[in-house]
Amino acid sequence: MLISGLTGITGALALGAPAQAAARHEPDHRPVNILFAIADDWGYPDAGANGSPAARTPTFDRLAADGALFERAFCAAPSCTPSRNAVLTGQAPHRLGAGTNLWSELPADFQVYPDLLEEAGYRIGRMRKGYGPGVHPYRPHDPAGPGFPSFAEFLDGQSDREPFCFWFGSSDPHRPYDPEFGEQSGIDPASVDIPPYLPDTPEIRDDAVNYLAEVERFDREVGEALQLLEDRGLAENTMVVMTGDHGWPWPRAKTNLYDSGTRVPLAIRWPKRVSPGTEIDRLTVLSDLAPTFLQAAGLPVPEDMTGQSLLPALSGRSAPREFVVLERERHTFAREGNVSYPVRALRSDRWLYLRNFFPERWPAGDPQPPSPDRGIFGDIDGGPTKTQLLDHRDEPEFARFFQLATGKRPAEELYDLESDPHSLVNLADDPGHAAVKARLGRQLQHWMRRTEDPRATDPRTDFWDKVEYHG
Repeated sequence: MLISGLTGITGALALGAPAQAAARHEPDHRPVNILFAIADDWGYPDAGANGSPAARTPTFDRLAADGALFERAFCAAPSCTPSRNAVLTGQAPHRLGAGTNLWSELPADFQVYPDLLEEAGYRIGRMRKGYGPGVHPYRPHDPAGPGFPSFAEFLDGQSDREPFCFWFGSSDPHRPYDPEFGEQSGIDPASVDIPPYLPDTPEIRDDAVNYLAEVERFDREVGEALQLLEDRGLAENTMVVMTGDHGWPWPRAKTNLYDSGTRVPLAIRWPKRVSPGTEIDRLTVLSDLAPTFLQAAGLPVPEDMTGQSLLPALSGRSAPREFVVLERERHTFAREGNVSYPVRALRSDRWLYLRNFFPERWPAGDPQPPSPDRGIFGDIDGGPTKTQLLDHRDEPEFARFFQLATGKRPAEELYDLESDPHSLVNLADDPGHAAVKARLGRQLQHWMRRTEDPRATDPRTDFWDKVEYHG
């Protein structure tokens, strides 16, 4: 059950005993403000602080330098709606009913951190893309907060007597792209790292430049928001979080549980609470943010949140995390009957283990249109990269990449990320890795049972196939 009865904000920021003990500065007794900036389809490693040679992200890099850089952060699901729902609720997507699917509804009985903060005296708001895409007919506004035209206009209504929590939602770098905007960015296509699950062609390099140009625009706009905080004397008492909702919109990335689809940039700055230059290698999932925000505000964390507060990690006092679990259900209307492609994955320091519950289905969508108004392989976003793979699928130099993006997959997959960081060599049937696969499979099954995943007891349930699709 959710903890209720939040009546106010504690006088001091409650980091929890370990974090308070590690504080290096005098505490600020004002309630902390929260600025959460989330990009749309921005994946790892496309930030300067994460080592990208082509991404120009001075704002993200400055936040990481002034605060903490999370080296291994993951979305809970590589699809916009369930990923954002997990951020808002602090729960694993499978616990959210219809909210596990894209273009769905987050039922009103699931509490979200903005509402909990508002009940405790925070002023909340949002700009541009918040929850979803989806509908929210039983809520007074988007679950991420009431809408404002800009962060500046939100701050114009801010009083000195109340803290705020603002969701800065961008639609960058979601497709489609404007090639002219990419050309004008001046990003050198030769500087782009093309991952080995894609062919290295001029067309794909140009496509990546267009994506990086929108990453840069998102970074620039967050920088303008930080300047507003500085100009209004709010920067020192504001926790700033900057991340993306899942991996980049490329074949074998977005909608997939490989790192290309789930690993995201994440930086947190909290002056006087987080030491500059902190690097956190602990496995992190974005559902950790809701309990983090609540604990930073001095509020109790609801018992049904599966995420873990990041405040101990930010203070250098957290225990190691053995693994995180990632998942997906239905993304777009991509298969006959609008059925899903459900997967669960356990990601540890070294291993990635996946369980595909319907291996007979096409993971990227049907190779023939599932209905007259739908395209082929519909779970891959349209764009020059997808078009090139489709147009050249029968040519030897493209066939392997096309298969990696669209081909059917076995019931189990296992990858050694130390030697195979892009998950290209499946070891699930290798006798030498049978013990590792069995151990990871047991861990995943135990976690699914403990968190009440319906697929733990009914692996082929059709519940999410029947959820209404509002797209």
